[in-house]
Amino acid sequence: MARVVKVFRTLRNHWKKTTFAVCVLSYGSHWLYGKHCDNVLRREACLVAREFGRQQIAPQEALRKATVILNPAACSGKANNLFEKNAAPILHLAGIEVTIVKTDYEGQAKKLMELMEQTDMLIVAGGDGTLQEVVTGLLRRPDQDKLSNIPIGFIPLGSHNSLSPSLHLLSDNKVKDITSATLSILKGETVPLDVLQIKGEKEQPVFALMGLRWGAFRDVAATISKYWYLGPLKTNAAHWFRTLREWPLVREVSVSYSAPSLRPPDLPTQKAPRPNLLYRIARRLKNYWNPPVEEPPKVEEPEEWKEQQLSTIELLVQTHNKNPVERRVTDSLMICAEPDDFTVGEFITVGTKKEEDPTVFTKASTKLEASACRLQLPEDAGGFYNIDNEEYEAMPVEIRLLPRKLRFFISAERRQQLLSQMQ
Repeated sequence: MARVVKVFRTLRNHWKKTTFAVCVLSYGSHWLYGKHCDNVLRREACLVAREFGRQQIAPQEALRKATVILNPAACSGKANNLFEKNAAPILHLAGIEVTIVKTDYEGQAKKLMELMEQTDMLIVAGGDGTLQEVVTGLLRRPDQDKLSNIPIGFIPLGSHNSLSPSLHLLSDNKVKDITSATLSILKGETVPLDVLQIKGEKEQPVFALMGLRWGAFRDVAATISKYWYLGPLKTNAAHWFRTLREWPLVREVSVSYSAPSLRPPDLPTQKAPRPNLLYRIARRLKNYWNPPVEEPPKVEEPEEWKEQQLSTIELLVQTHNKNPVERRVTDSLMICAEPDDFTVGEFITVGTKKEEDPTVFTKASTKLEASACRLQLPEDAGGFYNIDNEEYEAMPVEIRLLPRKLRFFISAERRQQLLSQMQ
């Protein structure tokens, strides 16, 4: 007992060292426990992948091929290590022939897509920038109609992964997000996504999955990281400092748009079984003796465009990919414009909400649905667009919707969750 009392007396006399040691031990224990949980998640995912790899295939059937476009610079240079630890073992255990192509500089993914050969699936391992480059490079190809049928998997390794909430169940654990996204690729369930084709007057078209953002909130969001030393107050401070430099922050834009088109019925994802021989013979004889009458070609009606002048603080042109399983009557993109009568307090409050979700708009905002639109900016407008979180110089552009252009892998749990939210 005397020895125990002596130990406690020593700890009390050296309370500074004791406090420091307790903090270090607590942090170390928490870090080790986190590593243990990550290893458990990896082991469970590998066991599931091994079951896929043990499935038997026909002697003439080839292994499925996957082309992975990996951006090692994503997530502050940690993407390569994250992929090798959490995603690559799952793909290899599943019996997939994996070809990994790493990018060396910004924009290289577009050029790599020009050289991509036929593959069974395309996997993008990176963030918003990598995904947008891959989609743009894919849809710029002359044979893009054929290649757009290749299912695409998205493994979220970037600092911004805007599409990931539409496809996967997200958590606070990076390892869990990566392993669950990789397993959804193995399970093979896909969902069609709309694509925006954004074309300037001279530039080649850029393609986006989420949308185009322009305005004061976008400009402030690009500067928030400069105020890192203010901690949790940095978002409010960035918006307030912006109002001190310039107020009001109203932008003028002319928007021309065409009405949305009716959504055609979904095509079956699998080919129908071939009819039997007698049915095919009878059909050919019927077509021979009573050939079908050819319908005259339909004359396409010219698009009717409407024009509207908008005075706004923020303009967003977005797809409906936030909930890709929602059944809609029309194929359309959404044009959202915030009002121009914000007070400084409202500007800061709304800006804080938009930092968490840029697609959130106030009740007083103007919302238009269209199949295509043209943005005509004033000559002195300047500034930048955010196209899927990538910065582009602001200029007059035409934005056209390509409905259900690409198919992405989606987790069954996320699909079910999205369906339940609609009920």
